[in-house]
Amino acid sequence: MFIMERLKIGINGLDDHRRFPMGRSVLITGEPGCGKTIFGLRFAISSCMEGYNTVYITAEEDANDLHIQANSFGWNTQELEEKGLLNFIELTGIRARITEAELSMDMDPMKGNFTKIIHDIPPEAEVVVIDSLGGYTAKLTAYEFRNQFDLLVYELKQRGITSVIILDSATSKEFNELALFSVYGAIKLGRRENPYTGRRERIMDIVKMRSTKTPLQFLTYEIGGEEGITITEGEEIPEEDMGI
Repeated sequence: MFIMERLKIGINGLDDHRRFPMGRSVLITGEPGCGKTIFGLRFAISSCMEGYNTVYITAEEDANDLHIQANSFGWNTQELEEKGLLNFIELTGIRARITEAELSMDMDPMKGNFTKIIHDIPPEAEVVVIDSLGGYTAKLTAYEFRNQFDLLVYELKQRGITSVIILDSATSKEFNELALFSVYGAIKLGRRENPYTGRRERIMDIVKMRSTKTPLQFLTYEIGGEEGITITEGEEIPEEDMGI
């Protein structure tokens, strides 16, 4: 009987029964300020702590900003980087230089190209976080996005890489439905007003996770503490009901 190996996410309430399938891609989407980058960092750090060679590809912030975010939760990403377990790849500077060149030559923006990301992933990488794809979707049609995204997910799987792919809210609105077909799992982060308390709260929707029993209800969570993200509500799923 085939049993899929799983990798810890680093978040209690998710790790109990919903760890990420190894060698597969999981999509993370959500509104600004809902913790997408914190989620990605927490997963990357957890993977490092398990001994996996981890790469964090950042297309929105530079590595120094990510170190500052991590340190605010007590996570020593510099030490993991020094040990060779965590490798930050910055694409922000590359994007800025391309945009500057396009403006100086009065050119229209070039179409997005995910193959650049694939080529930047070191051969020894076992876990990859891509944060985020939004900057690489410029001028892509739905057909072009689907083809490039399928290729990205396929290449990651062929290399046996467990990956988290983050989409910003604008890109998600345009391409989310297409991306969902390709990935093994998907989690959406958002906000809502609690009808009982009248207070705003953050919610997590596990949209899908193949080979895993997923909850139908939202999981509420808070940002803060040593884990970065803490699940505050959500029913536990017995191990025998996971449907693997």
